[in-house]
Amino acid sequence: MTDTSGDPRNRTRGEAPAGPPASEPTQVKVIIPDEHSMVALLGSGDELLRVIEDSFDADIHVRGNEITISGAPAETAVVAELFEELTALLAGGAELTAGAVERIVPMLRRKSGVRPAEVLTLDILSSRGRTIRPKTLNQKRYVDAIDQHTIVFCIGPAGTGKTYLAMAKAVKALQAKEVTRIILTRPAVEAGERLGFLPGTLYEKIDPYLRPLYDALHDMIDPESIPRLMAAGTIEVAPLAYMRGRTLNDSFIILDEAQNTSPEQMKMFLTRLGFGARMVVTGDITQVDLPANQAGGLQLVQEILDGVDDIYFARLNSHDVVRHRLVSDIVNAYEAYDARTRGGSGRAQRVPGNGRRDGVRDRAQREGREAPGASRGAGPRAQ
Repeated sequence: MTDTSGDPRNRTRGEAPAGPPASEPTQVKVIIPDEHSMVALLGSGDELLRVIEDSFDADIHVRGNEITISGAPAETAVVAELFEELTALLAGGAELTAGAVERIVPMLRRKSGVRPAEVLTLDILSSRGRTIRPKTLNQKRYVDAIDQHTIVFCIGPAGTGKTYLAMAKAVKALQAKEVTRIILTRPAVEAGERLGFLPGTLYEKIDPYLRPLYDALHDMIDPESIPRLMAAGTIEVAPLAYMRGRTLNDSFIILDEAQNTSPEQMKMFLTRLGFGARMVVTGDITQVDLPANQAGGLQLVQEILDGVDDIYFARLNSHDVVRHRLVSDIVNAYEAYDARTRGGSGRAQRVPGNGRRDGVRDRAQREGREAPGASRGAGPRAQ
């Protein structure tokens, strides 16, 4: 990397040039080593280059393996650092995508002190021709915490990889013989439905609710071996109620959708921990299916266990969403709406009173008539 406005040897990587004032434009040149393909770096048809140009207020010109960046010192420094990180990823054998570039840019802007190349090259599990890795800094911290703590809670919105990464760590631990079985569980609280009204036996009613856990397993383990492992008890997928009264030794236990546990269920689950076992608890406290007047176990446990040794709370946010870009925008929009209308609680505020009678009264007022049973003359008398 060459800074034409000053000697680059006088500054550290990623630091803005010290020569001209911040208001004056500067120019930085980055030379890509010959062993790296410019097509791999910039994308087919310059797809990745366009993503970079859209992300920065700087001019980027490419000639051969030389990239010239012009603009404000702060912008040119980050762009140059971005190309260094992309080159490091290529050197490590990674395939660059538009999504990867979009995730690296905010990591560099936030100056976390951790190189994005280190985050995106941390292999968790390789299975069926694909490798599972963290895709954001917070995901890497979450994965590292699972290695370092016995119980890890991960709280974050949909699409942040909470359960998927935990499942990958569980399968990896089983393959390395660090545990003898994997136990996956969810509370049987339905999103707007009641199990009793669904057709079939209890198992048939619960099985679709646990389907997301089966789907993740099929991504990580040969599908033909899953029935055999489940029949042997090496992998168990069951509703949370089935955990009562058990002691789970030498197990990797994952509680998914924990925002739908009651405080009593959460305590019951955590106290199943046996020797040689690890637990990961995941949930999204903005998507609670419990009745509005019922306390949530995941919300309360943060207050109860905060500061307890060997327990870690990882928190993910919209920056960690790894689904379609719109998912992150949707999460942000709902958070803004909650902040405006619900005091940030994430749950609708209920007004005390008789719901049925209040509904009749509201409807009568809209129709311009008196509600049945309403007291006549209760309001101020017309003059």
